[in-house]
Formats: sequence, structure tokens, C-alpha cells
Amino acid sequence: MLRAVVHCAVASAASACIASSAMANGVPAYPATFRLTDVQVDGATIHVRVGGKGPAVVLLHGFGDTGDMWAPLAARLAAGHTVVVPDLRGMGRSSRPAGGYDKKSQAGDIRTVLASLGIEKSAVVGHDIGTMVAYAYAARYPQQTAKLVVMDAPVPGIPPWDQIVRNPLLWHFSFGGPDAERLVAGRERIYLDRFWNEFAGNPAKVDEETRRHYAALYAQPGAMRAAFAQFNTIPQDEKDNQVSMRTKLTMPVLAIGGEKSFGANEAIVMRNAASDVTEVVIRDAGHWLMEEQPGATIDAIAGFLRR
Repeated sequence: MLRAVVHCAVASAASACIASSAMANGVPAYPATFRLTDVQVDGATIHVRVGGKGPAVVLLHGFGDTGDMWAPLAARLAAGHTVVVPDLRGMGRSSRPAGGYDKKSQAGDIRTVLASLGIEKSAVVGHDIGTMVAYAYAARYPQQTAKLVVMDAPVPGIPPWDQIVRNPLLWHFSFGGPDAERLVAGRERIYLDRFWNEFAGNPAKVDEETRRHYAALYAQPGAMRAAFAQFNTIPQDEKDNQVSMRTKLTMPVLAIGGEKSFGANEAIVMRNAASDVTEVVIRDAGHWLMEEQPGATIDAIAGFLRR
């Protein structure tokens, strides 16, 4: 089941807005104790949810989702952590600038967000595109990264990258541009259904409410252009990461794969880039871990962060 938050214009009324709007839509919300804020970064405005108290953890979503996906995990972690959940540049309720979608630059966005909140060091959790940003963050800011969690996505340039990108399912890594935008305009739901259906272990786990919610967000003006840019910058990410991987990450890393998706390959990738990797494969799950097996996924992440 989708967990979502809705944006309110008046920051002081954020908690009430989250609760009342969520109930009106029949969609469970982030805990009312979470607040919303918009942070100015280099060339963009990043929409952020913040709640809880304790050691910080930042949760980074991927394509087909927004930060809304993390609400069940955020609620669990907030009892012992300060939880920071941004929408990535160009996605969800963040602004949609023309550039800055390479993952090294987006790591800079996240560093600016955390600094604005007075957070020097945090754990970083990423899924899908969020995994790519999370790795870029840990590589760029190793002293500010307590732990790293990567979930069910390759990391450009990190072996066996060359074999992974030959998979025909990943044709969308090179899809984008004005004509692609025209093709999907007004058909965002159809385009997104392809990912929810083909990458899920059980497509029914990504329910109709969830699909409608995200399709509406991705149908906003400029949203698909920004989404394509997340993928079209991968060649630059590959170059950046080939430099970064010369120095292995030393912080603890949790590599989570869905049994019917990346599986153990997530850990195989990360062992080429980090020296302390724990492998977890979530049974009976495809790519959409938080939708397909939220309980097992949350337990794995929460347990790793407690260590």
C-alpha cells in the first residue's frame, strides 16, 4: 500500500495538512510529527520531509516513485532517528531545472539539504536512481556518511556494469529527448505501468491507488523531461564512478536485492566498490521492494542501522 504526503503551501500548517489531505484521499500519510520544508540548492529547490530524533538517516527514492514511498520506513525509524526524505531534483514536489541530473551533482543537493538542517553526518539509504545518488554521496562525502544502504539497482561504471546494461529490459537508460517527451505526454500512466508490471515480482503488489498517485505526479509539466534526464546523465555517472571506485568505501554497506530482480547481484556490485558489504535478498520480491515486501525490507534496513 502506498504511503503518501501532500504538499501544503503554509509550512506552519504542514502537519495538519498532511493528515487531513491524506484522510480525504484515503491514502495513509507520514506521521503528523513530520514537517515539510523546501531547501534551495545549486539551481534547484528540493522538497523535504523531516521527522524523528536521533542519528540522522536520509532516504532517497528512485524513478516511478517519489519520497512518498518511504513513509512506512520513516515511521519506523523516527523513534530513534532524525529521518530526512527529499524528493530528488526534478522529481515529485521538487523543482525541475534544465540540468544538474548527474548523480555527483545530486549528491551535492543532498549535502546542502542536510547542512541546512544542521546535520553533519548521516546514514544514506537509496533505491533505484536513489541508489546511484546514494553511492555518489558516499563516495563524495565519505566522512559525512555513517552507513550506506543500496537497493535493487546497478551503479553506473561499477562492475559488472558492462554486462548489466546489455540487458534489454534496460532500454530506458537511453530513452529521452523531445520526441520521447511527446510520445509519453498524456500517456504517463501507460509508460509507468511498463516499469511497475515488468520489474515487479508480483505486479498486483503495486496497487491501483499507488499507480494513480505517482502517474499524477509524473504527469506534471516538465516531470517526464526531468525523469528522462535522470537516466540520460548515466554516461557521465559512469565516468565519475570509475574514478570514485579507485578508493573503496570503508563505511558499512547493506546491499539489498529483490529475489526476483537484482537479488545477490546488488552485493556483487557493491563488493567492487566497498570493503564492508552485507548482503540481503528479499524473498518473493521484485524491484519494488517497499511496495512488494515492505515488512521484510523495513526490518532489514532498521536492523542494519541499529548495528
